[in-house]
Amino acid sequence: MRKKTERRGFTLIELMVVILIVGILAAVAVPILRGKIDQAKWSEAAATAGAIRTSVRAYYAENPTAAVALAGTPLTDATAAPLGFKSGDLTGKYFDVTKFTIATIPAMATNGGRAAITVTAGTGLTGTGRLDDAAGWVYTP
Repeated sequence: MRKKTERRGFTLIELMVVILIVGILAAVAVPILRGKIDQAKWSEAAATAGAIRTSVRAYYAENPTAAVALAGTPLTDATAAPLGFKSGDLTGKYFDVTKFTIATIPAMATNGGRAAITVTAGTGLTGTGRLDDAAGWVYTP
């Protein structure tokens, strides 16, 4: 008579198939997650650009001529001071004050000093960002 033996555990083939499937899923997921991490880093730039644009509108309401003169200038601590920013206020983890430029400030009274802000890539990032009224925040890799 033959004895019945119980089979316990997995075969080598079954384990290799599972490892192969996990490897394929990891190969697909890593690039997707990397892109999401970069988007999260760029959200810091979008938030800071929004703060700069709000400050430009307030400064424009007080002194339109001086505000329009800021257009086209990269920000520094000195050029950000009239907008109400102190040294270090515009420095984040990935972007500092030198990465922001006030691209345009329309001088029309109907526009109310709505500035367009461009942002160059920060530490470890690529691409550019732009905040304006027409398109909102746009990141270009």
